[in-house]
Amino acid sequence: MKKELQQSIEELISASPTIDKVGVEERVARFQTRSIKGDSKLQALKMGLNMIDLTTLEGKDTPGKVQQMCYKAMHLHDELANLPTVAAVCVYPSMVKIAKSALVNSSVKVASVSTAFPSGQAPLSVKLADTTFAVNEGADEIDMVISRGKFLAGEYDYVFDEIAAIKAACGNARLKVILETGELLTLDNVRKASDLAIYAGADFIKTSTGKIQPAATMQVTFTMLLAIKDYFDKTGKMIGMKPAGGISTAKLAIHNLVMVKEVLGNEWLTNQWFRFGASSLANDILMQIRKLETGVYQSSDYFSID
Repeated sequence: MKKELQQSIEELISASPTIDKVGVEERVARFQTRSIKGDSKLQALKMGLNMIDLTTLEGKDTPGKVQQMCYKAMHLHDELANLPTVAAVCVYPSMVKIAKSALVNSSVKVASVSTAFPSGQAPLSVKLADTTFAVNEGADEIDMVISRGKFLAGEYDYVFDEIAAIKAACGNARLKVILETGELLTLDNVRKASDLAIYAGADFIKTSTGKIQPAATMQVTFTMLLAIKDYFDKTGKMIGMKPAGGISTAKLAIHNLVMVKEVLGNEWLTNQWFRFGASSLANDILMQIRKLETGVYQSSDYFSID
């Protein structure tokens, strides 16, 4: 298999830099001290809203629940003027066609998890079938999980080739590669997995499934952003980033946006290159926008859960 930049997997892994955990924590702490107010805060809140992937990934999902979520994706709060839609909805492959129909003529994308989400414990043939089915149902984006057991066992070739195979199965759909950072144990492993996913063909790298804690900590996201930056500096190719799980407040979302701006630049501050995987975040952002525009908070009871 062709290895981008003609690097072997061993060379790629050995070239991943060691992460200074204390240094990362100090940088992240500085991002958290930023204070954004007034019109700039309102702009940041609307930007964050437009970067959300509304998600339902439960065994009890029904067509009605997915349709309701799709309606919310397009109508976040009809009483507030000039609101964007969210970026996408994310569902299981069996619900892709339902979501696609509900979102017809909208700008909202349909993402589907695949590859035996969330565990990834299935043969490659099953993962390929899972992905192909989702794409054939109309998925615009695929969110795959890596084989964390193989990665932690040092079977980096296996992980690389599996990602590359899923990428090929995606066709025109964009591929987000979920590292499940809560299971990778160290920031050094997060960096190695990020590099592996990027060079194997990921369009986005994503922190988590949302099923494992800790999930999208700012330390983990910062480490992944550095991998994206190094790759861009080397190749000129942009890779997207999606922190997912644990980002439930507008304040934390804005801290992440500040971090993206300072590490990668303004080019990444669109939903083409940055997403939040956090459905509960949408309501908190809407409450903050309502407060800025009216001077009072609206009760959470006025916002749908899904």
